[in-house]
Amino acid sequence: MNRAGAKRRAPGLAMAMVAALFTLWAASAGVQAAIDRRMAPYRDTPDVLWIPSGKILKKLSLGHDGLMADIYWTRAVQYYGGQRRDHKTDFSMLGPLLDITVDLDPYLLVVYKFGAIFLSEPPPHGAGQPLQAVRLIQKGIAANPDEWRLRHDLGFIYYWNLKDYPAAAAAYLEGSKNPHADPWMKVMAAVILQKGGSLETSRFLWTEIYQSAEDPTIRQNALEHLQTFQATEDIAELEKRVSFFRDQTGRWPQSFSELVAQGLLQGIPQDPLGFPYRIEPNGKVGLDPKSKIRL
Repeated sequence: MNRAGAKRRAPGLAMAMVAALFTLWAASAGVQAAIDRRMAPYRDTPDVLWIPSGKILKKLSLGHDGLMADIYWTRAVQYYGGQRRDHKTDFSMLGPLLDITVDLDPYLLVVYKFGAIFLSEPPPHGAGQPLQAVRLIQKGIAANPDEWRLRHDLGFIYYWNLKDYPAAAAAYLEGSKNPHADPWMKVMAAVILQKGGSLETSRFLWTEIYQSAEDPTIRQNALEHLQTFQATEDIAELEKRVSFFRDQTGRWPQSFSELVAQGLLQGIPQDPLGFPYRIEPNGKVGLDPKSKIRL
């Protein structure tokens, strides 16, 4: 092509480029509008979702979706920790952040286990959304059918948060069918069906979480539950001994020192945090006001 022809075609080419740029701008405006609509529920908080869609992010990551998943998982943990640190009970961004993370990397198992705990624990320790936690774990099971521990996590949510013991037992039983599953999975299914929400069943579940968790926040949460179980058992046993003292003397004891003097105790009983239990005027046993154990 000669220079004259090129000059004649230049204006037409420029107009085509302008039209293409305008079309791209219009399309991006539509995408941004869609993103704005998705982000609208989160405008009241200073935290924002950068792009509230894992599928969109996956396309934009250019093959680095695993790295993006790590970034969003870190973001979810920071958000959860920040809300707890600031004593806030609004965890509305937690679910979307976790969904984005597993959309980017459905094989990031840590998100299902700990994300479900973040979602299911009642405020102020979590979002109080156990059904959303169930959906998150079910997504994990669909993407990772050979990971039997996800069935344990599902069974735990059904058992502890939803009190749906048949569903919990079914989750443990299904997980026990995996040839690599620990034998206690089948035992848990049987125990839940037999005893339902018993204290010993709950203690077993929280002990397993405490021993398997690597995240210090989750371990601390499990430890607090185990301390609650211990205090509950202590109080029940102490009240039996207080009642025995009343049967023998015709009155309620004023302190545990009287039970020690009668040989009913070997020393002043303390809760798992080291605070002494106390006897109420009606014979009920309670925690010291300074103790942080929750009954």
